[in-house]
Amino acid sequence: MKTFWNIDKSLTAINEWQSNCWIQVTCPTDEDQRELEERFNIPDYFLSDISDTDERARYEYDDGWMLIILRIPYVKEVRSRTPYTTVPLGIIHKRDVTITVCYYETNMMIDFVSYQQKRGSGFTDYVDLIFRLFLSSAVWYLKRLKQINSLIEKAKHNLDHGVNNESLIGLSRLQDSLTYFITSIRGNENLLSKLKFKLQVDELDADLIEDVNIEMTQARETTNIYSDILESTMDTYSSIINNNMNTTMRTLTSISIVMMLPTLISSLFGMNLINGMETNHYGFLIAILISVIVSAVTWWILRFKRLL
Repeated sequence: MKTFWNIDKSLTAINEWQSNCWIQVTCPTDEDQRELEERFNIPDYFLSDISDTDERARYEYDDGWMLIILRIPYVKEVRSRTPYTTVPLGIIHKRDVTITVCYYETNMMIDFVSYQQKRGSGFTDYVDLIFRLFLSSAVWYLKRLKQINSLIEKAKHNLDHGVNNESLIGLSRLQDSLTYFITSIRGNENLLSKLKFKLQVDELDADLIEDVNIEMTQARETTNIYSDILESTMDTYSSIINNNMNTTMRTLTSISIVMMLPTLISSLFGMNLINGMETNHYGFLIAILISVIVSAVTWWILRFKRLL
């Protein structure tokens, strides 16, 4: 889907491309890609790089074109190994052409357009647009981190009532998501620090960059905190599981010992040897009594040693 936005005074949609407008491309089709390449002569590998989900945050120049790849948060609609992940957002610019390309429909871009329209003011230039996208990504990282924290607390609440595999697997998936987040945020921070010296930054842009740095730092530190908490939680419940397993095995071993002694006694008296009780009418009862006494004494010793 391709949308043309007039960014002069307010963000308004227009029917066709105009000089210095913003072209927003979301989930581009093959036809959209061919049109971009043929009409604007964009290097063909720009779009293929943006489509690569593992592409790192970076920038490069080619034949006067500038490509900026920003990692933004994304929530998968279907159940997956990592429900929260990051995807590349490409920003392509040359003179009066500014294009953003994302191969995923994200809430961040929808909110970004809606927020700019509510502001009632457009962008001063393409540099302002780029850094506001950086700011929006940092804000959305914080929003997603709050959701992840809620899921962590919910899983911990479930585990407090009983350790189960589903909650542990959920925590493991969230740990993977936090790993993607921290890697992408650090990449965006490095990219931002380089772009400050590559783009034509004015005083207003400098203030905006400072806001972006603050939000990025907060997102990175929050991700580190949640990651440490989650790792500590996983270690704690792993220790609890091991302790419960050890307790269960100890109890079963103690019960086996108590039950083994009557078996040993009955085996001794049941041997085809002279033991003085062959003709005793109370031999069976005596064997039972000895088994009960020995088992009771063993049970008491194990209880005294807190092995049962």
